[in-house]
Amino acid sequence: MLVVNDQTSGIPEAVGRWLFRYRSELAPVTAGVGTAATGAMLHANRPGLWWAIALASVAASVAVLRGWFPHRLDRPEERLYAAVTVWVVGSWLAAATALGVGRFPLPWLLVVGTLAAGVPWWAHRRRRARVTVDRTIQAWPDVAESIGLVGSRIVSAVVDVWGWRARVSLRRGQTVADAINRVPAIESGLSARPGAVRVTPDASRADRFTLRVLTRDPHTNPIRWRGPSATSIHQPIELGLYEDAASVRVSFLRRHALVGGIAGSGKSGVLNVILANLAACPDVVLWGIDLKGGMELRPWAACLDRLATSPKEATALLRDGVRELDGRAGELSRRGSRLWEPSETAPALVIVVDEYAELAEEAGEALGYADSIARRGRAVAETLLAATQRPTQRAMGRKAVRSQMDIRVCLRVRERRDVDLVLGQGMLAAGWAAHALDAPGKFLLSAPEADVPQRARAYHVTDADVRASVGRHGSAQPCEEDADVINAEIVEAAPEDGPEAVLIEALRAAPPPGLSATELMRRTGMGRTWVYGRLQEHAAAGRVVQVSRGRWRARPVDDPMAAMAA
Repeated sequence: MLVVNDQTSGIPEAVGRWLFRYRSELAPVTAGVGTAATGAMLHANRPGLWWAIALASVAASVAVLRGWFPHRLDRPEERLYAAVTVWVVGSWLAAATALGVGRFPLPWLLVVGTLAAGVPWWAHRRRRARVTVDRTIQAWPDVAESIGLVGSRIVSAVVDVWGWRARVSLRRGQTVADAINRVPAIESGLSARPGAVRVTPDASRADRFTLRVLTRDPHTNPIRWRGPSATSIHQPIELGLYEDAASVRVSFLRRHALVGGIAGSGKSGVLNVILANLAACPDVVLWGIDLKGGMELRPWAACLDRLATSPKEATALLRDGVRELDGRAGELSRRGSRLWEPSETAPALVIVVDEYAELAEEAGEALGYADSIARRGRAVAETLLAATQRPTQRAMGRKAVRSQMDIRVCLRVRERRDVDLVLGQGMLAAGWAAHALDAPGKFLLSAPEADVPQRARAYHVTDADVRASVGRHGSAQPCEEDADVINAEIVEAAPEDGPEAVLIEALRAAPPPGLSATELMRRTGMGRTWVYGRLQEHAAAGRVVQVSRGRWRARPVDDPMAAMAA
């Protein structure tokens, strides 16, 4: 007698429970016995159907091999195993229908074939994962009681490539926060490895959450960057992949961004992914500030319209960013518009600041300009992208910059409280455990389109990828322009015949590679908004042409377009 659920039961019931518990492991044996019984029945009643069975087995094996059925067999080796098994079973069944199950050597072939087909079945990771999930569902009431979630139950479960996930229903009065606080206990109750359990809220119901258990880490190895995912600032950018292989997509149009994490966590890698995508967008102008002597942003110099590597240059750059903002705001006012729509001739401006905390220590005056851009830059398509190790109030200059960051990319932090510094107050308690990230490039994204704490890993952009991207999207004649060139204090005064005539004359005399917008600003004495506005008008009329990224010249006189414009 065996004791089951505090009640005695007989041996037949115990055997039945044992067979049901191990039904997955016994599936090959069950299939073999069922095939033998079917063969005996067909031989006794319809022995002439052997040819139809043989044809059906061939057709079914071809369909399985081609992936027509079933759709769950997504791997080639799985389809090959299933196709061979279907063909062998069908062939044996056809022979047994015609000759009889007992005809030699059919019994021996059945035994050997059952064992041969059973080995891959028993060793298959997905089958074993399903068995584990099934047994976890059965044992969940006991597990829930031991971890402090009494009354909760698993509603449904799905096995995937990296593990399994389940929807868990909580007892009344319990919340997702209770489950988040018990993640280590859940890992212990499920005998999972440390860091393998993810708990995310259910967007439709407050009394449910999604439990994800990873049997292996999908982000163990770096993920190679596959090339730009956007050709315009209006399109979202792919930063990397989530643990379920879904793309991490986020839009940077009219949004400021903060990238935070300790040294070695992968901030430079995330910046490289963003820059590699924005450099491919012709409707974006990039400015960069790198107070580490340009060590991080210097490789992108050909794609940056300006690069500041000293406190003085950084202050001048941000001051000019505010002036550009004011000019765009005035232009919108004259047009009667509220939003600046980026285009190739009226691009968005993205200012990338590496190690933002250095500004507070070495260029305090620049923080006021950065604060102004953060507060007023959205409507005019000016974006501030700041990277720092620890965005404290002191590091961010005690201004409103951090509060204006709609996009937060949090890589690994050293202390638990740093999670709230990067992502916002209360995010750690809500399950955004960035302190548990264990490899460079792993991050959590908080953005309007990403409000669930899903772990992701950024694409790995190699030095060769940077050089290739710069060569493809950089200026035809890259040059490092001094930031003071376009400062209002030293801009050359506009000639007496007016900036319009000077602009046209400069474009006509431009060399074949064209002139940059900065050079045209210097010659005309006008701001960037005015220059780009006139360039847009002349380009629409066919009088000027954009030679390369950010470089312009007058259309040649013998060009048909120029003749039509005239």
